[in-house]
Amino acid sequence: MGPPPRPTDAELSILRVLWKIGPATVRAVHEVLQAERPVNYTTVLKLLQIMTDKGLVTRDETARSHVYAAAQPEAETQGSLVRDLLDKAFAGSTSRLVMRALEERPASADELSQLRNLLERLERRNGS
Repeated sequence: MGPPPRPTDAELSILRVLWKIGPATVRAVHEVLQAERPVNYTTVLKLLQIMTDKGLVTRDETARSHVYAAAQPEAETQGSLVRDLLDKAFAGSTSRLVMRALEERPASADELSQLRNLLERLERRNGS
């Protein structure tokens, strides 16, 4: 079986909750999402059922309340989404993607420092 399909925006919001709090019941996921914006419990339940069928989450049925967990680590899903965006919108150009991202949403001083550190590590690895 190959990698799971790319999550929709609604599915990604649920995955972000599961990555943040770990395996959780529908109620726990709903409470976190509800704090951000109004959302129906039944909508969260239905999405988690769909996501289980798609392989985006796993469901532990040993307890009375089913517990859901992200099937893939956050970094793996992010990597897949970035690779797809790189190919589709930036013709594979990492620099164009990063520059566009920084133009659209400027980085904080701390983020810029982290970027500099990353660039230095990459330069050392490439022998520059």
